[in-house]
Amino acid sequence: MFQVSETPHGCPGVASESAGKESACQGCPNQTICSSGKVNTGPDPDLGEIQRRLSRVKHVVLILSGKGGVGKSTLATCLARALSLDESTSVGLLDVDICGPSIPVTTGTEGESIHMSASGWSPVFIQDNFAVMSCGMLLESQDSAVIWRGPKKNGLIKQFLRDVDWGHLDFLIIDTPPGTSDEHLSLVSLLKGCLSVKGAVIVTTPQEVSLADVRKQIDFCHKVKINILGLVENMSGFVCPSCTKESDVFQRSNGIDKVAQLHSIPVLGRVPLDPQVARSCDEGTSCFEKFPDSPSVKVLNEIASSLRSILDSSPSPLSE
Repeated sequence: MFQVSETPHGCPGVASESAGKESACQGCPNQTICSSGKVNTGPDPDLGEIQRRLSRVKHVVLILSGKGGVGKSTLATCLARALSLDESTSVGLLDVDICGPSIPVTTGTEGESIHMSASGWSPVFIQDNFAVMSCGMLLESQDSAVIWRGPKKNGLIKQFLRDVDWGHLDFLIIDTPPGTSDEHLSLVSLLKGCLSVKGAVIVTTPQEVSLADVRKQIDFCHKVKINILGLVENMSGFVCPSCTKESDVFQRSNGIDKVAQLHSIPVLGRVPLDPQVARSCDEGTSCFEKFPDSPSVKVLNEIASSLRSILDSSPSPLSE
């Protein structure tokens, strides 16, 4: 069973006389408890267990995007793979995009299932120092739609943070849904007090429509006190796989530089649109092994190196 702590939109509040009786309460798993008046309004008892789990992780990094379709899951996968190239570095990749889990495809873990042990859920290891966990591993079929209300999605996110036995990790990369949704609020509230949570990387494309959403994402991070580690411009030009010549696909406005300068956020890198990287992710293989000389692979390695440097010099956790 999922233990649910988040409230639906329009909730009258557990202290209200109409708790459990309003239209917003219909379908909420907590409706019976609220209407009975027997509601525990104290601290979530699972927060301590989440902090204990993540105390064994050195760096937790959220991958965010203001809108869908910017290659956020691709970037999360490639960043995790780049970090795991150092065999002495242990990396975990957690997919909390409940309705659109892409990580099983990009990591080649489709068809894998989650196993239980005495210490919790066991992630899927695709190499000795690289483990993956995704909602997609809970589905009967990769074509199955996840049709859940917010509380159930948030309950699964809590289980991922509380119950997955990652062991000791140097990096835990968390791939989130696009936008600033219920899942993001749940993540922020559940990660409060976890000293290993270092902040977020925001992914965009050169398009102004994407940059407009990045500005909203930055505002969200400021409001919920998430440290922004840097920006990544994805699909920054097109690399011809034959001649490796790069050409612009989107009109280049250098908008990311303006946003970065305005908010004092570093630009970690600009990743070209590379068919070789796209093919590797579709096949669930490593572009670092198949196409080590690709210009995009070079940029991805530089982003991973920059992120390491920032994390080593910025120990600040998610603010209380």
